[in-house]
Amino acid sequence: MRYARTMKTFNIEVLRIKAMSNSHGLVRARVDASVQATPERDEGGGPSSTLSLTVENARVLLLLLKAQLAEIDGRKARSQR
Repeated sequence: MRYARTMKTFNIEVLRIKAMSNSHGLVRARVDASVQATPERDEGGGPSSTLSLTVENARVLLLLLKAQLAEIDGRKARSQR
């Protein structure tokens, strides 16, 4: 007998982005965040978690992601670009 695996949903509020790094194909972010479980709602797309952040934190995240991706692209061999 197979049991359906239920996915937990969360409300995640990013309070502060502390650092970002990448290694082995993963970009990791250290953040201060408030995480609260939310009741599962059927909104047509299945269960999903919500990430909320201020415009300031969104801009910081975008800049850090751009820097991390540029670093990754800089390490690729010329034939892979």
